[in-house]
Amino acid sequence: MNIKTLEDLFIHALSDVYSAEKQITRALPKMARAATDPELISAFQAHLEQTHGQIERIDKLVEVTENVKIKRMKCLAMEGLVEEGQEIIDEVEKGPVRDAGLIAAAQKVEHYEIATYGTLCALAGLLQYSEAKNLLAETLKEEKDTDIKLSKLATIKVNIAS
Repeated sequence: MNIKTLEDLFIHALSDVYSAEKQITRALPKMARAATDPELISAFQAHLEQTHGQIERIDKLVEVTENVKIKRMKCLAMEGLVEEGQEIIDEVEKGPVRDAGLIAAAQKVEHYEIATYGTLCALAGLLQYSEAKNLLAETLKEEKDTDIKLSKLATIKVNIAS
């Protein structure tokens, strides 16, 4: 990693989250199949659709922001979070306890994304990438909304059934 400027840092973080989003598109269908609660299944499916839109938003950001190109890399943090979710699927019997574990795993992913998109918004502001900042802020809001939705589902329904 050769990061010398804020722009380098921005490109690195953007490339990292692009990889993370791609990994999430492969993990969410597995999580939806592993869940039993219909609202949780629906939440995972809805988030998959949203994630595809977030990837498209990053592609648009690259198109409209001069000197910004995605680098090929693997987000190791997301790889670890996805593995944790897979462990829940593999080790916990299908039912309410697994659903609670899947929500916990999904919220870890959301919190990682919230931190990353928050940082990217701040860097875009410093670099005066106003359109990029707006696109990133839209994704940040979606990630926060998903986290709230998962919290409500856990506290009102799934965790109680466990």
